[in-house]
Amino acid sequence: MNDSKVTRIGVLTSGGDSPGMNAAVRAVVRTGLFHGLEVYGIMRGYSGMVEDDIFKMESRSVANIIQRGGTVLKTARCKEFFEYEGRKKAYENLKKRGINGLVVIGGDGSFNGALKFSQEFDIPCIGLPGTIDKDIAGTDFTIGFDTAVNTAVEAIDKIRDTADAHDRLFIIEVMGRDAGYIALHSGIATGAEHILIPERKTDIDAVVSSLQEKEKRKKLVNLIVVAEGDEFGGGEEVAKHVKAKLPNVDTRVCILGHIQRGGSPTCLDRLIASRMGYHAVESLMTNRYNVMVGIQNNKMHYTPLENAVKAKQKINEEWMKIVKILAS
Repeated sequence: MNDSKVTRIGVLTSGGDSPGMNAAVRAVVRTGLFHGLEVYGIMRGYSGMVEDDIFKMESRSVANIIQRGGTVLKTARCKEFFEYEGRKKAYENLKKRGINGLVVIGGDGSFNGALKFSQEFDIPCIGLPGTIDKDIAGTDFTIGFDTAVNTAVEAIDKIRDTADAHDRLFIIEVMGRDAGYIALHSGIATGAEHILIPERKTDIDAVVSSLQEKEKRKKLVNLIVVAEGDEFGGGEEVAKHVKAKLPNVDTRVCILGHIQRGGSPTCLDRLIASRMGYHAVESLMTNRYNVMVGIQNNKMHYTPLENAVKAKQKINEEWMKIVKILAS
């Protein structure tokens, strides 16, 4: 790895948007400027690198964005970056501006691209975990997760009011194609009777038996929170199975969808994004390269990018035990 001093850095957001990305961009820009670096914003993730959609950023470029959801740098998927020629074009666009450090805010796919790019063209890269799914190992929180789960909790609380008024079973689908953290946290926080996640095999017959037992006890208000990536295919499929076995139970499905990705970030997301963005620049300046900046036990934690893209955050068994006991 080139140990020459980083003087100009680029920052981009890649993959799915998540609340708090703007706070991270703001921290990178202002920390970089404080240390006398030039900072460049790259639009639409790796697409902007390939297409030369890059601009110089000043302190005012990030004024009044910390409270905004989404990302002012926008994000997109870039097929061209998957090919060597596309990455070479991206490198040439950075090189002509003298950019010799890169901060990538995104998930494991984004980190994969950063790692490959860095290995091929000797550009130091730092990854910041920006994803609502909280599925990246090496950090207790990812930027956007807290906002997404609070959005889900607020929605599920409102749905429970309707469920209670009508004695209904509500099956609520939340985001999480490969990771069940939003379902797990929002389900526990809202007192859901069942939480179905992709990390655990769903025993749908056991769920039905439990609902039958609750029906005998005249407990007619039930919530099932299911991650979209559950093996049954999400809320609609779970509902079909339940309705087939319990035709007399008034069942409704509610899919929360993309509202979980948007909205003003919570205080926690703003704080961790700001802290991570600051340490991303500090890492580049102290020759700590090709790592993901995370937070574990309230301390900064640096995970090599090759480990961050291989390892997935695992569900703690204690959570599953808590779910079972509290829902009984």
